[in-house]
Amino acid sequence: MTAESARNRRGTDGDGESRDLGDSCAGGHCGFVDGDVFQYLNVNPRGGGVRDLLNYGAWGDARSGVKFLESSKGVDFAAAVASDRRWVIVISIIVRRVIAFFRKPMEWTGFLVDFVLNLLSENGNFLGLLYNFIRGNVIVPHRDSDTFISTVGHLDGRTDLYKGMNVPDQHDDSAFEQSIVRVELGNRALMDLCIMASKLAYENKKVVRNVVVQHWKMHFVDFYNCWNDYQQERSTQVFMLCDKPVDANLILISFRGTEPFDADDWCTDFDYSWYEIPKLGKVHMGFLEALGLGNRTNTVTFQENLDLDKKKYALASGADASDSEASASTSNEGFGSEMADVTAYYAVRSKLKSLLEEHKNAKFVVTGHSLGGALAILFPTVLVLHEEIEVMQRLLGVYTFGQPRVGDRQLQRFMEEHLDYPYPKYFRVVYCNDVVPRLPYDDRTFLYKHFGICLYYDSWYTEQKMEEEPNRNYFGPRYLIPEHLNAIWELFRGLTMGYTHGPEYKEGWFSILLRVVGLVLPGLSAHSPTDYINSVRLGKEPMFK
Repeated sequence: MTAESARNRRGTDGDGESRDLGDSCAGGHCGFVDGDVFQYLNVNPRGGGVRDLLNYGAWGDARSGVKFLESSKGVDFAAAVASDRRWVIVISIIVRRVIAFFRKPMEWTGFLVDFVLNLLSENGNFLGLLYNFIRGNVIVPHRDSDTFISTVGHLDGRTDLYKGMNVPDQHDDSAFEQSIVRVELGNRALMDLCIMASKLAYENKKVVRNVVVQHWKMHFVDFYNCWNDYQQERSTQVFMLCDKPVDANLILISFRGTEPFDADDWCTDFDYSWYEIPKLGKVHMGFLEALGLGNRTNTVTFQENLDLDKKKYALASGADASDSEASASTSNEGFGSEMADVTAYYAVRSKLKSLLEEHKNAKFVVTGHSLGGALAILFPTVLVLHEEIEVMQRLLGVYTFGQPRVGDRQLQRFMEEHLDYPYPKYFRVVYCNDVVPRLPYDDRTFLYKHFGICLYYDSWYTEQKMEEEPNRNYFGPRYLIPEHLNAIWELFRGLTMGYTHGPEYKEGWFSILLRVVGLVLPGLSAHSPTDYINSVRLGKEPMFK
């Protein structure tokens, strides 16, 4: 991706539309995109020092700001971005550096919180623990056991689907699709399965298997602990299930979301870096890395994994599909052969194809909460990019909960062509003041846009169908007081839900503690799966059938 490769280039406007620029750059914005050239902008919080950050933030020194930006479009473009969007970049850098500084303390705190929560729950809470301690029979939790529950699982302890409802059997294919997908008409059985599966994805493999088999009476397929080459760890988790082991009607893929004490996950959510794919648009770089489709330290890896023409050339040369995929995953330094099999996109795609071949009548659904929601929509996006037509024809739907933005308006237009016909297949559920769906920042420079049908629920769990949730960028003085007043109401509601709606809606002390934190950080407490489950189950009529 050199300057020479950008001859005969085209530019993009603020919405991703192309326009001819010739050899000139208007206003220093060299926003060119060659039809065959992959472009990128990387916001690197470690690109400069504290003095550079101070000079850039306090005095607007673009030369200092450029040190934090790496772009294939050259220094002039980076300088223009640094000048135009100074505060957005500064906030991103500060937040990510602070989170990175506390990486180890966050990790240790997470281990401690998980251990204490499980120690209390397995011993019958505090009084039970005291009793067992006196008797010398304290049950010590083990992290990989089928009883060890995650922090998210302790925020909301529900495991059963709503009133034990399962996805209906598929007697007539078209009638089945219409009844299960048209959420707005009241059939929320699939939607409930998706939010429960999204919450379950935070658990370990044994817990997932136990809930799927024992509680949901479905068929557990597999759990994948996948490699993120940029983070140099297995930080992407996803599991798959079928509604039954033989002649299944439904295959579900659930990606794990942002873990509360995982610094890397939170840094990814606050990252504004993008990678531009010809014909597709700009895509969040961190989310592509989480799917195992590249590494920003060697940006060629993105093109190796995303450039369909190279795969076609390999196939035309006599290589089979598996060989071309392996080449895409292993041709660059850092993608060893032992890691190619455990990157999320390739592992899930391979298993999905085999399941669709085994279950001839099955459709598949992809879901996830938070970061998992971003991966859930990007997975079929890359399937479309790779022209997996037969696979995409059997997509039933994508349901995400509290999902951050993943790309620009060009990506929106590209995917709406594939997800809106013959009926909408992409539903993005947003609860009230949840901050994560408002990330990354949506403006003319970073270009992040939501797409799909937004099912927005306010703090009374009233559903509204809209294109974009209110207060799309979250920040602003006119929203400050309403957000904190709403957090007070949510705390009161959490304390009384068990009395007003029944025991299954009663919130435990740990969930109430998060509500108290929400008095200071309302957008954080609103991100809990608890409110998403309640939104699906208590949303406006008509209800379940």
